[in-house]
Formats: sequence, C-alpha cells, structure tokens
Amino acid sequence: MPFVRAPAAEAAPGPAAAARRGPQAPVVRVATARVGDLAISLDGLGTVQAYNSVVVASRVDGQLMRLNFREGQDVKEGDLLAQIDPRSYQAQLDQAIAKRAQDQAQLDNAKRDLERFSSLVQQNFASRQQYDTARAQVAQYEALLKSDDAAIASARVLLSYTNIVAPISGRLGLRVVDAGNIVRANDAAGIVVITQLQPISVVFTLPQQRLPEINTKLRNGERLEVRALRADGTALDTGRVEFVDNQIDPATGTIKLKAVFPNEAQELWPGGFVNVRLRLGTVSNAVLVPSSAVQYGPDGPFAFVVGPAMTAEMRPIRPLQSEGDTTAIGAGLAAGERVVLGGQDRLRNGGPVAIAGESEPGPRRPGGARPPS
Repeated sequence: MPFVRAPAAEAAPGPAAAARRGPQAPVVRVATARVGDLAISLDGLGTVQAYNSVVVASRVDGQLMRLNFREGQDVKEGDLLAQIDPRSYQAQLDQAIAKRAQDQAQLDNAKRDLERFSSLVQQNFASRQQYDTARAQVAQYEALLKSDDAAIASARVLLSYTNIVAPISGRLGLRVVDAGNIVRANDAAGIVVITQLQPISVVFTLPQQRLPEINTKLRNGERLEVRALRADGTALDTGRVEFVDNQIDPATGTIKLKAVFPNEAQELWPGGFVNVRLRLGTVSNAVLVPSSAVQYGPDGPFAFVVGPAMTAEMRPIRPLQSEGDTTAIGAGLAAGERVVLGGQDRLRNGGPVAIAGESEPGPRRPGGARPPS
C-alpha cells in the first residue's frame, strides 16, 4: 500500500498577522437623527379632590320629618332634600304678623290724636306739651312697626330653613341621620354631604425649579393643559391649571398646583391618586435623537456620530429639551446623521466603529469581485 502523507494543518495566524489586521472595531447601536416636533411636559403625582364639597346641615332645631333623597343620588342646586317640622316656626311667624297689626292700629290712633292736638294747640285749647307728647307717641309706634317688620322677616327666614335644599349641584353621599330624629343647628355631622364631581380638581406637585417657567406662561395668559393618566399611561381626562400655591414646601422643594377637569365620564373620583402630565409647550422643527445619545463631558454635552467611513466623530451639541426618551438638539447635529446610543466609553474620536446588525464587508479583488469562498 503506497504511503500517503497527510495534509499539513493550516498554521494559526501569528502576532504579525494579527497586527496587520489592526484592532477590532467596537460594535455599537445607532439611530438616525430626524426632524420633528417635541411636546414639552412635566410629570407628577396628584390627588383628586371635589371641586366643591358641602355638609348639608339644618339651620334650625326640630324633628326631621322626611328625607327626599337617595344615597348616591345626583341633585341640582335648589332641590328639596329634607323637611323639618315647620309648625312651631309657622306659629312664630303668625305671632309676629299679629303683633304688627296691633301696633299698626295703635299707630293709626296716635296719628289721629296728633291731628286733633295740632288743631287744638293752634286755638289755645291744648297745651304745647300735650301736642309734643302726641307727636312722640306717633314716632314711637312708627319705630315699633319697623321692629315688627324685622321680626316678621326673621320668622319667615326661620320658617324657610325647615325646607332643606341643596346648596350646590353634585352627588350625595351616605345620610348621617334618619327621618324622625331631632336635629339641631349646631350638629357638625349634618344630614348628608354633597360632592361636586363635574368639574373636579386634582392637586399635584412639581419641582420648584419649574415654577418661573410656569408663572411666566400663566402671566402671559397661556392655557396650561394638564392630563390625568392611568397607570398604563392612557388619558383619563384633559383639564387646565387653575391655581399655583403661594409658597414652596421647604421640606420637599416642590410647589403645589391645582388643575380642573370637566370629568364628563366621571372617571376621576375624590380621594384617588392619578398620574398628572402638565404640557408646557412644543419645540417645533427640531433635530430629535434618543436621549441615550447625549453624553456629558468636561467641555459640555456631546454625541458620537458615525461617518460614512465608519469612524466615530465626537461632536459637541446643544440640547434644547428632553421629553421621555427623546431629546431636541439645537446645534451640532443634522437630520439623517447616525448617532451612537450606547458603548460610548469604548469609542475614541476618529476611531473605527462597527454597527450592530451590519455585516462587515470582506476584502475585494481588483475590479470589485469578491474572492471565491
């Protein structure tokens, strides 16, 4: 059997060959800068509060005769909610009216006496003192009638308080007392609570550093839009800023704001917590890049740009505003340029770079043909 020599194993590349290949280019992820609009907003946590909340209580003492509402019912301003026994207050009104009629009769008689004494004193058949006394009597009864009018008005007011009406429109809560109980004007718990749900308020906090910008926009008459968000980021309702607190909380360095929402779908409920997003404006026609492309060094912000020659260029930039994962760039970048999103610490200015997901082209023969595999 003839002797066959095994093929020699391919020698591993030595250090010289590796040096000729050069250092391996770092592989990075990139994104393309684009032109667009960036909405500027601030996020915070808010507490839903009723726009108005009123404890409906009796303004007079008496027995609660009936309740004209159901718990959880929506009522309008002026609706009759309850009635207190009116008989004693009706009697006080009747008594005041009768007292005025009595005093009116005495006034009429005093006026007739004054007329008689006025004629007699001119004929010297009555003294001047008698005339002055008759005139004072008329003035006394006239003042007494004014007092009677005030007493009648007061009695009518007390009688009207026996009909308890809704002071605002809203939704009723749990009733505190039942019909048949004695209620008093100084009962702090009242009868029921009305909560106004439409519109409704949300109180939230923001960092104090944003206060000058917010105040400037409000002074200029701008309507600051606020959105109440669910946990998944979808909108519950859209409202506007109505109020900025008059002091900053020194413990947290935050400022309170109050926003008002129409709450037509009644998805906002008093006492609940919601995420709040305040929109401050829009940066229009700006160069937009992912926020992870923006880096900060001793000389200020910069970004690595991948050029056509697959080299990394360290480019100084001027960020305008960031919103979420997007940053608007005012200078330093142009639309269509590719910026590095991660691994910037492995890059050097002017050094080679490889883009993840792109295969590196192999060597080509003269004329453009690849060597056969």
